Amino acid sequence: MTTMRAAVLHAVGDLRVEERPIPQPGPGEVRVRVSVCGVCGTDAVELDRGLLARPPVVLGHEFTGTVDALGEGVVSPPVGALVVCGAGISCGRCKPCRRGRTNLCRTYRTAGLQVDGGLAGYVTVPSGILLDVSDAGLAVDTLGLAQPMSIAVHVVRRSGLRAGDDAVVVGIGGIGSFITYAAAATGARVIAVDRSPDRLALASALGAADGIQAGTTSLADGLRERDVEPDVFFEVSGSLAGLQDVVSAALPGAVIVPVGVQKEAVPVPLGSWTLREYTIVGSVAHVFADDMPDAVRLLASRTDWSDVARTVIPLDRLVEDALEPLRTGRAVQIKALVDPWADAPRPAVHGSA
Repeated sequence: MTTMRAAVLHAVGDLRVEERPIPQPGPGEVRVRVSVCGVCGTDAVELDRGLLARPPVVLGHEFTGTVDALGEGVVSPPVGALVVCGAGISCGRCKPCRRGRTNLCRTYRTAGLQVDGGLAGYVTVPSGILLDVSDAGLAVDTLGLAQPMSIAVHVVRRSGLRAGDDAVVVGIGGIGSFITYAAAATGARVIAVDRSPDRLALASALGAADGIQAGTTSLADGLRERDVEPDVFFEVSGSLAGLQDVVSAALPGAVIVPVGVQKEAVPVPLGSWTLREYTIVGSVAHVFADDMPDAVRLLASRTDWSDVARTVIPLDRLVEDALEPLRTGRAVQIKALVDPWADAPRPAVHGSA
């Protein structure tokens, strides 16, 4: 076999599942036979209007699989190892990299955006962004959630949240769900906010202590009714209304983490923010060495992730069953997983391998 099927973004609105040569690993690289690849809102944005991708490129930055071949100079992970990928490629030499902040690398690239990613049968990536999880004992469909969970781990780590704190998560979508779980795992009390009762029920299953249905009351009123003064707010919806609700509810000294990227210009009243001594925390991607091992540990601490990802779809259904629902806000499951070798949808298998 010399070719594979891959989902290639050629331009905005032009995504094709096509035959491509199986890539060969270069020096320092590893070839991975992809088992599953997650799909997120970033992929939908790239198809819809473009932002970060450099077409033509194979999409997919949330993949897991088995090491298939090693490039020159690579000894680990070995052929046959089950691995998860962080997708972010850093230089290791610039000032942020030397300080361990590889996600801020001056030449940062992402597999699935600037270089070919995992919505394909095979993918080649630097060995340093692969974590050997052969001994984790987790099913590959569960491991397909590792990359977005690592984003949540990084967000929570950046916020400074700790046991005994109170946190609010606004927007229980893909990343919001994982942030809820990661935040609750610190020992903090988490309050979830979403318009959907089903999403609030999911947040409860993921460890949220309470939920507020957006649109029925203001966030400030909902928190006052519960006598809660949050230490940290995670605004994940990316909506202006969500951010305004957070700022209106945040008391002096609060930490605000705008995780969702705003789609429109946001007025920033810096004077009042200064006087309230808010801490505004940015967060992007993850630090692979720090965050990915914790992400895998968190995934292993829960028996079944079917309420987050219950169906795995074939590559041919990528647009219809994953990207289009994300683009239009009609996604029926929190996380879509794609099996590039499948011919038809199948139930996701979670838990122990």
